[in-house]
Amino acid sequence: MERIAVIDFETTGISPSSSCRATEIAVVILEQGRIVERYQSLMNAGVRVPAFIEQLTGISNAMLRTAPSAEQVMNEVNEFVGITPLLAHNAAFDQKFWDFELGRIKRTRLQNFACSLLLARRLMPAAPNHKLGTLTTFAQLPHTGQAHRAMADAEMAANLTTHLAQTLRQTHGLRELSHDLLVSLQKVPAAKINEHLKRHRGF
Repeated sequence: MERIAVIDFETTGISPSSSCRATEIAVVILEQGRIVERYQSLMNAGVRVPAFIEQLTGISNAMLRTAPSAEQVMNEVNEFVGITPLLAHNAAFDQKFWDFELGRIKRTRLQNFACSLLLARRLMPAAPNHKLGTLTTFAQLPHTGQAHRAMADAEMAANLTTHLAQTLRQTHGLRELSHDLLVSLQKVPAAKINEHLKRHRGF
């Protein structure tokens, strides 16, 4: 599979705004089923972390006081990612924050997001649910650290993506996989997955 940038944000809430911002980002670069590069940083956007979010993530207001600015981090991570195709678990959430934070530094996303959650719903229907931790345990993948910290979650999503790619090869007979195929696959109703994949077998 081509090079993919797997990202994860920790944030102060669920929808980006002037009072709801990112507090941490991690990106791992996945190549041929292996993590080959990493970027991680806390980011100070000048907003307060609510107590329940601090409890969930372990990211405190004190930690963010000494963190680099959100603008600095987003400039760095945008350079790190470049035009590499993107993927996240529950990508609708991370895409909102990626676009919002990029917009604040006058940048625009150029590539699509694939979503390992949507793909897992189609390719791992027997899983008890499709939370990242549950899927990691179900597929017997390594737990990479504290949940709700960006690097641990990005690495788990990358490992899950590799597992999904193996499923597409071994169970569905696909030889070549692309990010575009993943993006198209996540839009197909689960009942029509086999029919959709038949068109791609042998390519």
